Amino acid sequence: MTQQSENFDASDSGAPSLSEITAPELSYLATVDVAVDAPITIGTTVDGLRKVVPIRGGRVSGPGLSGEVLNAGADFQQYPSDTVAHLAADYVLKTDDGHHILVENRAIRTGSSDDLNKVMSGEHVDPEKIYFRCVPRLTADESGPYAWMSEVLFIGSGVRSPNGVRIDIFQVL
Repeated sequence: MTQQSENFDASDSGAPSLSEITAPELSYLATVDVAVDAPITIGTTVDGLRKVVPIRGGRVSGPGLSGEVLNAGADFQQYPSDTVAHLAADYVLKTDDGHHILVENRAIRTGSSDDLNKVMSGEHVDPEKIYFRCVPRLTADESGPYAWMSEVLFIGSGVRSPNGVRIDIFQVL
């Protein structure tokens, strides 16, 4: 710790006290089941092992959103070590009422090197052994019914299966 951070006192900063700040709560929006093709391996780069996983479709269903995942997008994966994966998936949803929503999802997936290798090889691994959290950004046409999604934060938990990914998405209230 630096001397400056050791001496920091929030009460001196004019900031509200912890009792004045409302802790965030979560509201379940939907589950997205994404179907994927086999990974395209780029190889080991300056950024670690790189792969691209094509997104081929799927469904989204829940109290706040329902529709399909379009065959448009990919998950760009970076493995800086044998226990960490950084994921950047961009794809499009088409709601049951005909609107499009762009999903830009950033995630981290961690686990033992053995378990992550199994996941990368398409084998099933107990989801409790893998930490998979994400921050999906959802955007839609400003004049449509889903414009509000651009003004809030979402977080999610994911599970990778041999043929896809399941993500539970929650709005941060």
